[in-house]
Parts: sequence; structure tokens; C-alpha cells
Amino acid sequence: MNPQVSKPSISFIVPALNEEGNIGAAVQTIRDAVGSDLTDDYEIILVNDGSTDKTGDLMERIAKADPRARVVHNPRNLGFGGAFKSGLAQARRDYVIRICGDNGVPAPSVRMVLDQIGKADIVIPYIANPEFRSWSRRFGSWGFTTIVNALFGLHVPYYNHSAVFPRRALDTIQITTDSFAYQAEALVKLLKAGYTYVPIGVRDIARAHGRSTALKPKNLVNVVRALVHLVKEVRRAGAVPNMGASRTATDPGRTR
Repeated sequence: MNPQVSKPSISFIVPALNEEGNIGAAVQTIRDAVGSDLTDDYEIILVNDGSTDKTGDLMERIAKADPRARVVHNPRNLGFGGAFKSGLAQARRDYVIRICGDNGVPAPSVRMVLDQIGKADIVIPYIANPEFRSWSRRFGSWGFTTIVNALFGLHVPYYNHSAVFPRRALDTIQITTDSFAYQAEALVKLLKAGYTYVPIGVRDIARAHGRSTALKPKNLVNVVRALVHLVKEVRRAGAVPNMGASRTATDPGRTR
């Protein structure tokens, strides 16, 4: 760990839609990543995003057995961004990271991300082993990253992994989309404001149960709409925050 943030305070937000086969393992991944040395100050916010299987029941069992965990139940599916925002509203720690309920990021990779806290304002992971994904997922991810960078003059390596944000930074912006593009919106606004980031390559794994819904036509349409809206949104007065007193960088000289 960077000595400047030796014991970070972290909120893990875990959105899940019909992940009864993966949610327990996802929570254990968080525990394994934190280990006995990273921090004692963390919480696990489980977001049941309108699941129709036993995901919500399993979350309640986890929360009952673990005082660090609590559950948010969305009565209907709000989408990936909507689920994250439901969890964010309950977050009380200094840093926020999303861990997907499909348990696609192993504990060593999560730990690598957490170990970067304090080296810049934001930690942005990217997939170092994309070959484990289908060609369509790889092409979609490449296309999305390329388009967002071109639209906003950025050079972010990846927009959809488990980025770590300072909670105060997220308080300065409004995330308007409920789609998969919510994190891209947050990153664009904060990076345009001048927040710094450190990239870190991590290795992902395939989900053990179920299938990803990322490439469903409805989700793709919502992402396109979100990007069109974001182009207009960043021009709105106040959409991109003034750094001012809200800046929480521990190493302001480090930029990417």
C-alpha cells in the first residue's frame, strides 16, 4: 500500500441481477482481497436489482451473518447504473468500488486495484487478459473505449472495470444514466475536472454461473443514448465540477 493511505476506508458496492449462483463467491472475493492487512474499515453494500431468483434471499443471509454487509432491494430492475447509484446512496466510507455480483474479478486482481489507492485520485483497472472473452465482447469493449476517448479527448485504457473513486469526488457530480455507461459518465466528468488517475492491468475470469447480459440489444441502445446525452451534458454549466475544496488527491503531482 502507498504509505499515504495505509488503511483506506472502502465501500464495496455489489450490484446483482439474478446472480444466485455467484453472489456468495463475490462477497468472499471481497473478504479475501481485503485480507487481514489492507483495512479494518470497510462495508459491503449488496444491491439486489430486481432479481427474480434467490439472489435477494441469499444477500439477506449474508448480511445477517456479516455485520459489514447490508442489503438494498430495488423493487424493479433499475439497470447497472441505477443499481450502482442505489448502493452509492448508502455508502459511508472514503473510497467506493463496484464489485460485480457475477464474481468475474478474482481476489488477487481486486487486491491489485485496492493497492493503488492513494497513488492518484482515481484507480482505473483494465483487463490484461482480454482473450478469455468472446470476440464480440472484446470488440464491443474496444469500440466503446475508443469512442468515449475520441468524444472527450481522453486516453483512458478502459471504462467499465472496477474503478475506485473517492466518495467526495462522486458527491460533486450527477450520474444521469442508469445504463452500463454510468461509470464512463462519472470518469469523463471527473477527469475533465482535473482529477488524476492511475491505471492498473488485472486478470479477470469467466463467471462460474449464468451468462452476461451486457450485449443485450436493450442495453446497447441505452449505452448509445447515454453517450449522446453525455456529449450534451458535459457542456452544461456545473456538470463538470470545480475541483476546489472537493479535491481529495493524496499525490496531486501524479497525473495520467
